[in-house]
Amino acid sequence: MILPVVKLGTLALKTVCKPIANRLKKEAGLHPRFRQFIINIAQANHQFTTKMQRRIYGHATDVAIRPLNEEKAVQAAADLLGELFVFTVAGAAVIFEVQRSSRSEARKEEQRKQELEVMKQRDEDLAREVELLKHKIEELEQLARGRGLTGLFNFRHAHGTEDGKAQLS
Repeated sequence: MILPVVKLGTLALKTVCKPIANRLKKEAGLHPRFRQFIINIAQANHQFTTKMQRRIYGHATDVAIRPLNEEKAVQAAADLLGELFVFTVAGAAVIFEVQRSSRSEARKEEQRKQELEVMKQRDEDLAREVELLKHKIEELEQLARGRGLTGLFNFRHAHGTEDGKAQLS
């Protein structure tokens, strides 16, 4: 019952994240120091991706790469920031789900171990009881042999001695 609720909660969290990410994108370009910071990140990302594309396609990598204009850099960084936010929230939800599942499995395993221990203890108790019954049967057989056929019917009044012979009271 709890599993569908957790999964729905995770889905709702991811859905709520997208408008928050969009709001982050809008606000990212308004603060001057933060704007410059994200422009620098966007320019570095542009340089890196352009070099990687050139290497993949076999083009020269020693050419100068033109930087993005300021508005494109802000937009690219804001998109990256929004996607990073959604990815982080989704990753945290997955980690939470894995840990929750792991704890659940650990509890189940502990319960199985306890049940197995109870079964082993019950088996040992039954084995002791069987041994005790075997000894009692042996004693009864010895008493019956000592008294003959009539001793079988009157074994209630007989008391065992150290040598296993019956003694009448």
